[in-house]
Amino acid sequence: MEIGRFQEIIDETYGERDAERGLERTFMWLVEEVGELARALRSSDHGRKVEEFSDVLAWLTTTASLAGVDMDEAARRFEHGCPKCDRTPCVCVRGEGPS
Repeated sequence: MEIGRFQEIIDETYGERDAERGLERTFMWLVEEVGELARALRSSDHGRKVEEFSDVLAWLTTTASLAGVDMDEAARRFEHGCPKCDRTPCVCVRGEGPS
């Protein structure tokens, strides 16, 4: 699935509810989901990891929508590899990757 289509589906599915919740509270849900992903990464349960990665992706996407950011546009920042050196693999000094 293309990321733009994913954003459309998330908007169609949850957009009204997310708009009512607002950007700040939606962002807090994203942060909570990242914490759940951190816990899942410590487990050996692949299904749980997939679930938590998908939840983080969904919450990131809905947060982007509420902030007026098109995820296709955001992803294009990396279309040539590293956005700082435009190389794949990145040749930036370690610790100087995307910020």
